[in-house]
Amino acid sequence: MFTCICFFVLVVQILALFGEAREDWKNVVFIVADDLRTSLGCYGDSLVKTPNIDQLASKSLVFLNAFSQQAVCAPSRTSMLTSRRPDTTRLYDFKSYWRTHSGNFSTLPQYFKSHGYFTASVGKVFHPGIASNHSDDYPYSWSIPAYHPASFRFEKAKMCKGEDGKLHANLLCAVNVTEQPGGTLPDLESTDEALRLLKSRADATQPFFLAVGFHKPHIPFRIPQEYLKLYPLDKMSLAPDPDVPKLLPAVAYNPWTDVRKREDVQKLNVSFPFGPIPEDFQLGIRQHYYAAVSYMDAQVGRLLSALDGMGLTDSTMVVFTSDHGWSLGEHGEWAKYSNFDVATRVPLIMFVPGVTADRDAALEPTFPFIDVFSGSEPSFQYDKVVRNMVELLDVFPTVSALAGLRGPKHCPDVSLQVDLCVEGKSLAASFKHQEKKKNAERIAFSQYPRPADMPQENSDLPDLKDIKVMGYSLRTWDYRYTLWLGFNPVTFQVNVSDVHAGELYILEDDPGEDANVYSEFDHSQMMRKMTSLPQNLSLQTRMELQFRYVTAAMKTSRGTE
Repeated sequence: MFTCICFFVLVVQILALFGEAREDWKNVVFIVADDLRTSLGCYGDSLVKTPNIDQLASKSLVFLNAFSQQAVCAPSRTSMLTSRRPDTTRLYDFKSYWRTHSGNFSTLPQYFKSHGYFTASVGKVFHPGIASNHSDDYPYSWSIPAYHPASFRFEKAKMCKGEDGKLHANLLCAVNVTEQPGGTLPDLESTDEALRLLKSRADATQPFFLAVGFHKPHIPFRIPQEYLKLYPLDKMSLAPDPDVPKLLPAVAYNPWTDVRKREDVQKLNVSFPFGPIPEDFQLGIRQHYYAAVSYMDAQVGRLLSALDGMGLTDSTMVVFTSDHGWSLGEHGEWAKYSNFDVATRVPLIMFVPGVTADRDAALEPTFPFIDVFSGSEPSFQYDKVVRNMVELLDVFPTVSALAGLRGPKHCPDVSLQVDLCVEGKSLAASFKHQEKKKNAERIAFSQYPRPADMPQENSDLPDLKDIKVMGYSLRTWDYRYTLWLGFNPVTFQVNVSDVHAGELYILEDDPGEDANVYSEFDHSQMMRKMTSLPQNLSLQTRMELQFRYVTAAMKTSRGTE
Protein backbone atom coordinates (compact mmCIF):
# COMPACT_ATOMS: atom_id res chain seq x y z
CA MET A 1 0.00 0.00 0.00
CA PHE A 2 2.82 2.38 0.91
CA THR A 3 4.48 1.70 -2.47
CA CYS A 4 1.27 2.57 -4.30
CA ILE A 5 0.92 5.84 -2.39
CA CYS A 6 4.53 6.80 -3.18
CA PHE A 7 4.00 6.06 -6.86
CA PHE A 8 0.82 8.15 -6.90
CA VAL A 9 2.64 11.08 -5.28
CA LEU A 10 5.41 10.80 -7.87
CA VAL A 11 2.91 10.93 -10.73
CA VAL A 12 1.23 13.99 -9.24
CA GLN A 13 4.60 15.73 -8.92
CA ILE A 14 5.44 15.05 -12.57
CA LEU A 15 2.11 16.42 -13.73
CA ALA A 16 2.53 19.47 -11.52
CA LEU A 17 5.96 20.09 -13.02
CA PHE A 18 4.48 20.65 -16.46
CA GLY A 19 1.26 22.28 -15.34
CA GLU A 20 -1.17 20.15 -17.33
CA ALA A 21 -2.21 16.53 -17.54
CA ARG A 22 -0.79 14.68 -20.52
CA GLU A 23 -4.27 14.39 -22.03
CA ASP A 24 -4.34 18.18 -22.46
CA TRP A 25 -1.11 18.46 -24.43
CA LYS A 26 0.21 15.30 -25.91
CA ASN A 27 1.33 15.92 -29.50
CA VAL A 28 4.86 16.71 -30.66
CA VAL A 29 6.02 18.64 -33.72
CA PHE A 30 9.76 18.09 -34.07
CA ILE A 31 11.46 20.45 -36.56
CA VAL A 32 15.03 19.91 -37.75
CA ALA A 33 16.85 22.35 -40.02
CA ASP A 34 19.88 21.32 -42.07
CA ASP A 35 23.27 23.01 -41.53
CA LEU A 36 21.72 25.81 -39.46
CA ARG A 37 24.12 27.60 -37.14
CA THR A 38 22.82 29.99 -34.50
CA SER A 39 22.28 32.74 -37.09
CA LEU A 40 18.85 33.63 -35.71
CA GLY A 41 17.49 36.81 -34.20
CA CYS A 42 16.72 35.01 -30.95
CA TYR A 43 20.40 34.05 -30.68
CA GLY A 44 21.58 37.62 -31.03
CA ASP A 45 22.25 37.84 -34.77
CA SER A 46 21.26 41.41 -35.70
CA LEU A 47 21.51 40.88 -39.47
CA VAL A 48 19.32 37.84 -40.04
CA LYS A 49 15.56 38.11 -40.51
CA THR A 50 13.85 35.14 -38.85
CA PRO A 51 10.61 36.53 -37.40
CA ASN A 52 8.73 33.23 -37.18
CA ILE A 53 11.46 31.31 -35.36
CA ASP A 54 12.03 34.34 -33.13
CA GLN A 55 8.32 34.39 -32.30
CA LEU A 56 8.51 30.70 -31.40
CA ALA A 57 11.54 31.39 -29.20
CA SER A 58 9.73 34.19 -27.37
CA LYS A 59 7.19 31.62 -26.15
CA SER A 60 9.67 28.80 -25.53
CA LEU A 61 12.65 27.80 -23.48
CA VAL A 62 15.77 28.64 -25.51
CA PHE A 63 19.00 26.73 -24.94
CA LEU A 64 21.71 29.19 -25.92
CA ASN A 65 24.63 26.76 -25.81
CA ALA A 66 23.50 23.50 -27.41
CA PHE A 67 26.06 21.44 -29.30
CA SER A 68 25.91 18.60 -31.80
CA GLN A 69 28.09 15.54 -31.28
CA GLN A 70 29.58 15.49 -34.78
CA ALA A 71 29.33 18.26 -37.35
CA VAL A 72 28.07 16.27 -40.31
CA CYS A 73 24.55 15.15 -41.17
CA ALA A 74 24.21 11.37 -40.77
CA PRO A 75 26.35 10.92 -37.63
CA SER A 76 24.75 13.92 -35.91
CA ARG A 77 21.15 12.95 -36.71
CA THR A 78 21.67 9.33 -35.74
CA SER A 79 23.34 10.42 -32.51
CA MET A 80 20.56 12.87 -31.62
CA LEU A 81 17.69 10.52 -32.44
CA THR A 82 19.21 7.56 -30.56
CA SER A 83 20.83 9.65 -27.79
CA ARG A 84 24.09 7.75 -28.34
CA ARG A 85 27.46 9.28 -29.09
CA PRO A 86 29.08 8.59 -32.46
CA ASP A 87 31.54 6.29 -30.69
CA THR A 88 28.53 4.17 -29.69
CA THR A 89 26.66 4.24 -33.01
CA ARG A 90 30.06 3.86 -34.73
CA LEU A 91 28.74 6.02 -37.51
CA TYR A 92 31.25 8.67 -38.55
CA ASP A 93 30.39 8.71 -42.27
CA PHE A 94 27.23 7.98 -44.29
CA LYS A 95 27.90 4.34 -45.05
CA SER A 96 26.44 2.16 -42.31
CA TYR A 97 23.13 1.56 -40.52
CA TRP A 98 23.51 1.58 -36.77
CA ARG A 99 21.10 -1.32 -36.12
CA THR A 100 23.28 -3.76 -38.08
CA HIS A 101 26.64 -2.02 -37.69
CA SER A 102 26.62 -1.25 -33.97
CA GLY A 103 23.50 -2.07 -31.95
CA ASN A 104 19.72 -2.22 -32.26
CA PHE A 105 19.29 1.13 -30.52
CA SER A 106 15.82 2.57 -30.08
CA THR A 107 15.11 6.04 -31.41
CA LEU A 108 13.13 9.00 -30.13
CA PRO A 109 10.21 8.52 -32.56
CA GLN A 110 10.31 4.76 -31.97
CA TYR A 111 9.95 5.38 -28.25
CA PHE A 112 6.87 7.53 -28.84
CA LYS A 113 5.48 4.97 -31.27
CA SER A 114 5.87 2.24 -28.62
CA HIS A 115 3.78 4.42 -26.30
CA GLY A 116 0.84 4.59 -28.69
CA TYR A 117 1.76 7.59 -30.79
CA PHE A 118 1.22 7.95 -34.52
CA THR A 119 4.67 8.90 -35.80
CA ALA A 120 5.48 10.40 -39.19
CA SER A 121 8.55 11.81 -40.92
CA VAL A 122 8.49 14.56 -43.55
CA GLY A 123 11.61 15.73 -45.39
CA LYS A 124 15.11 15.16 -44.00
CA VAL A 125 14.86 13.85 -40.45
CA PHE A 126 17.13 10.82 -40.49
CA HIS A 127 19.86 11.09 -43.10
CA PRO A 128 18.47 9.22 -46.12
CA GLY A 129 20.29 6.27 -47.70
CA ILE A 130 22.40 3.58 -46.09
CA ALA A 131 22.63 5.47 -42.77
CA SER A 132 18.89 4.87 -42.19
CA ASN A 133 18.56 1.59 -44.13
CA HIS A 134 17.18 3.32 -47.25
CA SER A 135 13.88 3.60 -45.34
CA ASP A 136 14.42 6.40 -42.81
CA ASP A 137 14.28 3.62 -40.21
CA TYR A 138 10.76 2.61 -41.17
CA PRO A 139 8.92 0.70 -39.72
CA TYR A 140 10.87 0.93 -36.45
CA SER A 141 10.55 4.69 -36.02
CA TRP A 142 7.52 5.58 -38.13
CA SER A 143 3.90 4.48 -38.41
CA ILE A 144 3.90 5.20 -42.15
CA PRO A 145 6.72 5.40 -44.72
CA ALA A 146 8.73 8.62 -44.58
CA TYR A 147 7.88 11.36 -47.05
CA HIS A 148 10.56 12.92 -49.25
CA PRO A 149 9.76 15.80 -51.61
CA ALA A 150 9.90 14.78 -55.27
CA SER A 151 11.72 17.97 -56.25
CA PHE A 152 14.74 17.05 -54.13
CA ARG A 153 16.06 14.86 -56.94
CA PHE A 154 16.93 18.07 -58.79
CA GLU A 155 18.83 19.56 -55.86
CA LYS A 156 22.32 18.78 -57.15
CA ALA A 157 21.45 18.97 -60.85
CA LYS A 158 22.09 21.88 -63.20
CA MET A 159 19.25 24.09 -62.05
CA CYS A 160 20.98 27.45 -61.65
CA LYS A 161 20.87 29.96 -64.47
CA GLY A 162 24.26 31.52 -65.01
CA GLU A 163 25.34 34.78 -66.59
CA ASP A 164 25.75 32.87 -69.86
CA GLY A 165 22.05 31.99 -69.81
CA LYS A 166 22.83 28.29 -69.38
CA LEU A 167 22.00 26.05 -66.41
CA HIS A 168 24.77 25.13 -63.99
CA ALA A 169 25.28 23.14 -60.77
CA ASN A 170 26.28 26.18 -58.74
CA LEU A 171 26.69 26.89 -55.06
CA LEU A 172 24.85 30.21 -55.35
CA CYS A 173 21.54 29.25 -56.92
CA ALA A 174 18.72 31.72 -56.27
CA VAL A 175 15.94 30.79 -58.71
CA ASN A 176 12.56 31.78 -60.06
CA VAL A 177 10.49 29.02 -58.45
CA THR A 178 7.97 29.02 -61.32
CA GLU A 179 10.80 27.97 -63.66
CA GLN A 180 11.84 25.01 -61.49
CA PRO A 181 10.58 21.47 -62.22
CA GLY A 182 7.04 21.23 -60.95
CA GLY A 183 7.09 24.92 -60.05
CA THR A 184 8.26 24.12 -56.52
CA LEU A 185 11.21 23.43 -54.22
CA PRO A 186 11.81 20.69 -51.62
CA ASP A 187 11.01 22.68 -48.48
CA LEU A 188 7.84 24.08 -50.03
CA GLU A 189 6.72 20.53 -50.77
CA SER A 190 7.66 19.29 -47.31
CA THR A 191 5.67 22.06 -45.64
CA ASP A 192 2.64 21.23 -47.79
CA GLU A 193 2.88 17.57 -46.80
CA ALA A 194 3.30 18.43 -43.12
CA LEU A 195 0.18 20.59 -43.27
CA ARG A 196 -1.71 17.76 -44.94
CA LEU A 197 -0.68 15.35 -42.19
CA LEU A 198 -1.59 17.83 -39.46
CA LYS A 199 -5.03 18.29 -40.96
CA SER A 200 -5.53 14.52 -41.11
CA ARG A 201 -4.61 14.17 -37.41
CA ALA A 202 -6.33 17.27 -36.05
CA ASP A 203 -9.43 15.42 -34.85
CA ALA A 204 -7.79 12.06 -34.11
CA THR A 205 -7.81 10.71 -30.58
CA GLN A 206 -4.39 9.10 -31.05
CA PRO A 207 -1.57 11.53 -30.21
CA PHE A 208 1.00 12.23 -32.91
CA PHE A 209 4.74 12.80 -33.19
CA LEU A 210 5.36 14.66 -36.45
CA ALA A 211 8.98 15.22 -37.44
CA VAL A 212 9.63 17.77 -40.19
CA GLY A 213 13.11 18.13 -41.65
CA PHE A 214 13.86 21.19 -43.77
CA HIS A 215 16.70 20.95 -46.29
CA LYS A 216 17.82 24.56 -46.01
CA PRO A 217 20.16 26.24 -45.44
CA HIS A 218 22.14 23.22 -46.72
CA ILE A 219 23.99 23.78 -50.00
CA PRO A 220 23.38 24.34 -52.83
CA PHE A 221 21.56 27.56 -52.04
CA ARG A 222 18.68 26.76 -54.41
CA ILE A 223 16.16 29.14 -52.93
CA PRO A 224 13.50 31.59 -54.15
CA GLN A 225 15.39 34.55 -55.58
CA GLU A 226 13.29 37.15 -53.80
CA TYR A 227 14.94 36.31 -50.46
CA LEU A 228 18.21 37.82 -51.66
CA LYS A 229 16.53 41.23 -51.53
CA LEU A 230 16.53 40.96 -47.75
CA TYR A 231 20.33 41.02 -47.75
CA PRO A 232 21.80 43.55 -50.19
CA LEU A 233 25.42 42.75 -50.93
CA ASP A 234 26.53 46.21 -49.84
CA LYS A 235 25.12 45.46 -46.40
CA MET A 236 27.00 42.16 -46.07
CA SER A 237 30.36 41.83 -44.33
CA LEU A 238 33.09 39.22 -44.19
CA ALA A 239 33.59 36.91 -41.24
CA PRO A 240 35.36 38.73 -38.38
CA ASP A 241 38.22 36.19 -38.59
CA PRO A 242 38.49 35.20 -42.27
CA ASP A 243 42.09 33.97 -42.12
CA VAL A 244 43.40 30.55 -41.12
CA PRO A 245 44.77 30.98 -37.56
CA LYS A 246 48.57 30.70 -37.39
CA LEU A 247 48.56 28.12 -34.59
CA LEU A 248 45.69 26.03 -35.91
CA PRO A 249 46.88 22.41 -36.27
CA ALA A 250 46.60 21.29 -39.89
CA VAL A 251 44.59 18.25 -38.81
CA ALA A 252 41.89 20.57 -37.41
CA TYR A 253 41.34 22.37 -40.72
CA ASN A 254 38.51 21.31 -43.02
CA PRO A 255 39.19 22.05 -46.72
CA TRP A 256 35.45 22.36 -47.65
CA THR A 257 35.65 19.98 -50.61
CA ASP A 258 31.87 19.86 -51.13
CA VAL A 259 31.82 23.62 -51.68
CA ARG A 260 34.76 23.38 -54.08
CA LYS A 261 32.86 20.91 -56.30
CA ARG A 262 30.19 23.43 -57.31
CA GLU A 263 30.71 24.89 -60.79
CA ASP A 264 30.79 28.54 -59.76
CA VAL A 265 33.41 27.82 -57.08
CA GLN A 266 35.53 25.76 -59.47
CA LYS A 267 35.78 28.79 -61.75
CA LEU A 268 37.53 30.69 -58.97
CA ASN A 269 40.60 28.40 -59.16
CA VAL A 270 41.11 28.52 -55.41
CA SER A 271 44.26 26.70 -54.34
CA PHE A 272 43.90 23.58 -52.18
CA PRO A 273 43.65 23.36 -49.23
CA PHE A 274 44.13 26.79 -47.65
CA GLY A 275 43.64 29.19 -50.56
CA PRO A 276 41.07 31.87 -49.71
CA ILE A 277 37.93 32.49 -51.71
CA PRO A 278 37.87 35.98 -53.29
CA GLU A 279 36.19 38.46 -50.97
CA ASP A 280 33.35 39.37 -53.33
CA PHE A 281 32.40 35.69 -53.61
CA GLN A 282 32.65 35.28 -49.83
CA LEU A 283 30.06 38.05 -49.48
CA GLY A 284 27.85 36.23 -51.99
CA ILE A 285 28.03 33.00 -49.99
CA ARG A 286 27.11 34.80 -46.79
CA GLN A 287 24.25 36.61 -48.55
CA HIS A 288 22.84 33.35 -49.94
CA TYR A 289 23.19 31.52 -46.62
CA TYR A 290 21.25 34.22 -44.77
CA ALA A 291 18.62 34.30 -47.51
CA ALA A 292 18.26 30.51 -47.23
CA VAL A 293 17.73 30.86 -43.48
CA SER A 294 14.94 33.40 -44.02
CA TYR A 295 13.34 31.13 -46.62
CA MET A 296 13.40 28.25 -44.16
CA ASP A 297 11.99 30.52 -41.45
CA ALA A 298 8.96 31.21 -43.63
CA GLN A 299 8.27 27.47 -43.85
CA VAL A 300 8.48 27.20 -40.08
CA GLY A 301 6.01 30.07 -39.88
CA ARG A 302 3.57 28.30 -42.20
CA LEU A 303 3.78 25.17 -40.07
CA LEU A 304 3.32 26.90 -36.72
CA SER A 305 0.46 29.10 -37.89
CA ALA A 306 -1.31 25.95 -39.06
CA LEU A 307 -1.23 24.64 -35.48
CA ASP A 308 -3.22 27.72 -34.50
CA GLY A 309 -5.60 27.37 -37.43
CA MET A 310 -6.35 23.72 -36.62
CA GLY A 311 -6.73 24.29 -32.89
CA LEU A 312 -3.65 22.20 -32.09
CA THR A 313 -1.34 24.73 -30.44
CA ASP A 314 -2.59 24.12 -26.90
CA SER A 315 -2.08 20.37 -27.25
CA THR A 316 1.25 20.32 -29.09
CA MET A 317 4.84 20.60 -27.93
CA VAL A 318 7.16 22.12 -30.55
CA VAL A 319 10.88 21.39 -30.73
CA PHE A 320 13.12 23.30 -33.14
CA THR A 321 16.78 22.45 -33.71
CA SER A 322 19.46 21.70 -36.32
CA ASP A 323 21.86 18.84 -36.96
CA HIS A 324 24.96 21.11 -36.73
CA GLY A 325 26.23 24.53 -37.77
CA TRP A 326 28.11 25.80 -40.83
CA SER A 327 31.22 27.95 -41.16
CA LEU A 328 30.80 31.16 -43.11
CA GLY A 329 34.44 32.01 -43.63
CA GLU A 330 35.54 31.92 -39.99
CA HIS A 331 39.12 30.54 -39.71
CA GLY A 332 39.25 30.55 -43.52
CA GLU A 333 36.77 27.64 -43.51
CA TRP A 334 33.41 26.97 -45.12
CA ALA A 335 30.82 24.25 -44.50
CA LYS A 336 30.78 22.04 -41.40
CA TYR A 337 33.34 19.23 -40.78
CA SER A 338 35.13 20.72 -37.76
CA ASN A 339 34.94 21.01 -33.97
CA PHE A 340 34.66 24.80 -33.82
CA ASP A 341 31.61 26.52 -32.31
CA VAL A 342 30.40 27.72 -35.70
CA ALA A 343 30.17 24.07 -36.83
CA THR A 344 28.96 22.37 -33.63
CA ARG A 345 26.72 24.93 -31.91
CA VAL A 346 23.05 24.71 -32.86
CA PRO A 347 19.73 26.33 -31.97
CA LEU A 348 17.57 24.35 -29.55
CA ILE A 349 14.13 25.79 -28.81
CA MET A 350 11.30 24.01 -26.98
CA PHE A 351 7.71 25.24 -26.71
CA VAL A 352 5.50 23.51 -24.13
CA PRO A 353 1.91 24.82 -23.98
CA GLY A 354 0.91 26.04 -20.56
CA VAL A 355 4.52 25.81 -19.36
CA THR A 356 6.75 28.05 -21.48
CA ALA A 357 3.81 30.26 -22.44
CA ASP A 358 0.43 30.79 -20.87
CA ARG A 359 -2.63 29.86 -22.83
CA ASP A 360 -4.34 32.94 -24.23
CA ALA A 361 -7.81 33.23 -22.73
CA ALA A 362 -8.73 35.72 -25.46
CA LEU A 363 -8.01 33.03 -28.04
CA GLU A 364 -5.48 35.19 -29.82
CA PRO A 365 -3.26 33.10 -32.13
CA THR A 366 -0.02 31.97 -30.54
CA PHE A 367 1.93 31.77 -33.78
CA PRO A 368 0.47 34.12 -36.39
CA PHE A 369 2.44 33.92 -39.62
CA ILE A 370 4.87 36.81 -40.02
CA ASP A 371 5.65 37.80 -43.60
CA VAL A 372 9.30 38.81 -43.71
CA PHE A 373 8.57 40.99 -46.76
CA SER A 374 5.84 42.98 -45.02
CA GLY A 375 8.26 45.66 -43.89
CA SER A 376 7.39 45.30 -40.22
CA GLU A 377 10.15 44.25 -37.84
CA PRO A 378 8.49 42.74 -34.77
CA SER A 379 10.42 42.81 -31.52
CA PHE A 380 10.36 39.88 -29.12
CA GLN A 381 11.45 39.24 -25.56
CA TYR A 382 13.32 36.05 -24.70
CA ASP A 383 12.75 35.64 -20.99
CA LYS A 384 13.24 31.90 -20.70
CA VAL A 385 16.80 30.90 -21.58
CA VAL A 386 19.36 28.34 -20.49
CA ARG A 387 22.98 29.39 -20.91
CA ASN A 388 24.73 26.31 -19.58
CA MET A 389 26.10 23.74 -22.01
CA VAL A 390 23.73 21.08 -23.32
CA GLU A 391 24.05 18.44 -26.04
CA LEU A 392 21.76 17.17 -28.79
CA LEU A 393 22.00 13.86 -26.92
CA ASP A 394 19.76 15.50 -24.33
CA VAL A 395 16.84 15.94 -26.73
CA PHE A 396 15.56 12.33 -26.52
CA PRO A 397 15.26 12.12 -22.70
CA THR A 398 14.01 15.71 -22.43
CA VAL A 399 11.20 15.46 -24.98
CA SER A 400 10.14 12.10 -23.52
CA ALA A 401 9.93 13.57 -20.03
CA LEU A 402 8.04 16.66 -21.19
CA ALA A 403 5.46 14.44 -22.88
CA GLY A 404 4.89 12.66 -19.57
CA LEU A 405 6.51 9.41 -20.66
CA ARG A 406 8.70 7.47 -18.29
CA GLY A 407 12.15 8.34 -19.61
CA PRO A 408 14.60 5.66 -20.70
CA LYS A 409 17.34 4.79 -18.23
CA HIS A 410 20.81 6.23 -18.62
CA CYS A 411 23.23 4.02 -20.53
CA PRO A 412 26.14 2.22 -18.88
CA ASP A 413 29.63 3.15 -20.13
CA VAL A 414 29.46 0.28 -22.62
CA SER A 415 25.96 -0.03 -24.05
CA LEU A 416 26.28 -1.80 -27.42
CA GLN A 417 24.02 -4.60 -26.19
CA VAL A 418 21.44 -2.30 -24.58
CA ASP A 419 18.63 -1.50 -27.00
CA LEU A 420 16.87 1.18 -24.95
CA CYS A 421 18.87 3.67 -22.94
CA VAL A 422 20.16 7.21 -23.41
CA GLU A 423 23.56 8.83 -23.08
CA GLY A 424 22.05 12.29 -22.79
CA LYS A 425 20.54 13.98 -19.73
CA SER A 426 16.95 15.10 -19.32
CA LEU A 427 16.68 18.88 -19.23
CA ALA A 428 13.07 18.78 -18.01
CA ALA A 429 13.95 20.40 -14.69
CA SER A 430 15.04 23.52 -16.60
CA PHE A 431 11.39 24.18 -17.41
CA LYS A 432 10.56 24.52 -13.72
CA HIS A 433 13.66 26.06 -12.19
CA GLN A 434 15.14 29.21 -13.65
CA GLU A 435 18.87 28.99 -14.24
CA LYS A 436 20.61 30.99 -11.52
CA LYS A 437 24.27 30.87 -12.46
CA LYS A 438 26.75 29.31 -14.80
CA ASN A 439 27.67 25.73 -14.05
CA ALA A 440 31.33 25.13 -14.83
CA GLU A 441 30.72 21.39 -14.55
CA ARG A 442 28.42 21.31 -17.58
CA ILE A 443 30.36 20.11 -20.60
CA ALA A 444 29.38 19.45 -24.20
CA PHE A 445 31.43 16.92 -26.21
CA SER A 446 31.88 16.80 -29.96
CA GLN A 447 34.21 14.83 -32.20
CA TYR A 448 35.41 14.73 -35.79
CA PRO A 449 37.41 12.13 -37.77
CA ARG A 450 40.32 12.75 -40.11
CA PRO A 451 42.21 10.45 -42.49
CA ALA A 452 45.57 12.19 -41.99
CA ASP A 453 47.34 15.00 -40.18
CA MET A 454 47.40 17.17 -43.30
CA PRO A 455 44.27 18.22 -45.24
CA GLN A 456 43.53 16.06 -48.26
CA GLU A 457 40.62 15.41 -50.60
CA ASN A 458 38.75 13.16 -48.14
CA SER A 459 39.53 15.11 -44.96
CA ASP A 460 36.01 16.47 -44.60
CA LEU A 461 34.21 13.16 -44.86
CA PRO A 462 36.54 10.15 -44.67
CA ASP A 463 35.15 6.64 -45.01
CA LEU A 464 35.39 4.61 -41.82
CA LYS A 465 38.26 2.49 -43.18
CA ASP A 466 40.32 5.63 -43.84
CA ILE A 467 39.99 7.26 -40.40
CA LYS A 468 43.37 7.51 -38.68
CA VAL A 469 42.80 10.40 -36.27
CA MET A 470 39.79 11.38 -34.16
CA GLY A 471 39.46 14.90 -32.81
CA TYR A 472 37.67 14.92 -29.45
CA SER A 473 36.54 18.33 -28.25
CA LEU A 474 34.92 19.52 -25.05
CA ARG A 475 33.24 22.88 -24.57
CA THR A 476 32.67 24.62 -21.24
CA TRP A 477 31.63 28.14 -20.34
CA ASP A 478 35.21 29.36 -20.53
CA TYR A 479 37.13 27.01 -22.81
CA ARG A 480 37.23 24.78 -25.83
CA TYR A 481 39.72 21.94 -25.43
CA THR A 482 40.43 19.54 -28.30
CA LEU A 483 42.76 16.56 -28.64
CA TRP A 484 43.47 14.84 -31.96
CA LEU A 485 44.15 11.21 -31.07
CA GLY A 486 45.17 8.11 -32.98
CA PHE A 487 42.16 5.97 -33.99
CA ASN A 488 41.88 2.37 -35.23
CA PRO A 489 38.88 2.01 -37.60
CA VAL A 490 38.90 -1.79 -37.34
CA THR A 491 38.74 -2.06 -33.56
CA PHE A 492 37.18 1.38 -32.96
CA GLN A 493 39.88 1.92 -30.34
CA VAL A 494 41.38 5.30 -29.49
CA ASN A 495 45.01 5.53 -28.51
CA VAL A 496 44.91 8.20 -25.80
CA SER A 497 48.70 8.39 -25.66
CA ASP A 498 48.98 9.04 -29.42
CA VAL A 499 48.33 12.79 -29.44
CA HIS A 500 48.65 14.21 -32.95
CA ALA A 501 47.73 17.77 -31.97
CA GLY A 502 45.91 19.82 -29.37
CA GLU A 503 43.84 22.98 -29.17
CA LEU A 504 42.92 25.17 -26.21
CA TYR A 505 40.93 28.38 -26.58
CA ILE A 506 40.19 30.78 -23.72
CA LEU A 507 36.77 32.03 -24.73
CA GLU A 508 36.61 35.12 -22.54
CA ASP A 509 39.55 36.59 -24.45
CA ASP A 510 38.99 34.69 -27.68
CA PRO A 511 35.30 34.02 -28.39
CA GLY A 512 36.03 33.27 -32.04
CA GLU A 513 38.44 30.45 -31.15
CA ASP A 514 41.34 31.92 -33.10
CA ALA A 515 44.22 31.96 -30.60
CA ASN A 516 45.27 28.40 -29.80
CA VAL A 517 47.26 28.45 -26.53
CA TYR A 518 47.71 24.67 -26.22
CA SER A 519 51.44 24.81 -27.02
CA GLU A 520 52.08 27.37 -24.28
CA PHE A 521 52.00 24.63 -21.65
CA ASP A 522 54.02 21.49 -21.00
CA HIS A 523 51.64 18.55 -21.24
CA SER A 524 54.17 15.79 -20.49
CA GLN A 525 53.56 15.70 -16.73
CA MET A 526 49.82 15.59 -17.26
CA MET A 527 50.18 12.73 -19.76
CA ARG A 528 52.24 10.77 -17.23
CA LYS A 529 49.51 11.24 -14.66
CA MET A 530 46.92 10.01 -17.17
CA THR A 531 48.74 6.67 -17.58
CA SER A 532 47.75 5.75 -14.03
CA LEU A 533 44.04 6.07 -14.75
CA PRO A 534 41.95 2.88 -15.04
CA GLN A 535 41.90 1.47 -18.57
CA ASN A 536 38.11 1.18 -18.56
CA LEU A 537 37.60 4.87 -17.84
CA SER A 538 35.38 6.49 -20.47
CA LEU A 539 37.07 8.79 -22.95
CA GLN A 540 34.82 11.68 -21.90
CA THR A 541 35.81 11.27 -18.24
CA ARG A 542 39.49 10.97 -19.15
CA MET A 543 39.35 14.10 -21.30
CA GLU A 544 37.58 16.04 -18.60
CA LEU A 545 40.27 15.10 -16.07
CA GLN A 546 42.99 16.14 -18.53
CA PHE A 547 41.20 19.40 -19.20
CA ARG A 548 40.84 20.17 -15.47
CA TYR A 549 44.54 19.49 -14.94
CA VAL A 550 45.64 21.61 -17.92
CA THR A 551 43.48 24.61 -17.04
CA ALA A 552 44.49 24.45 -13.36
CA ALA A 553 48.14 24.45 -14.38
CA MET A 554 47.49 27.30 -16.80
CA LYS A 555 45.85 29.43 -14.11
CA THR A 556 48.74 28.76 -11.75
CA SER A 557 51.35 29.71 -14.35
CA ARG A 558 49.47 32.89 -15.22
CA GLY A 559 48.91 33.78 -11.59
CA THR A 560 45.14 34.01 -12.04
CA GLU A 561 44.27 31.74 -9.16
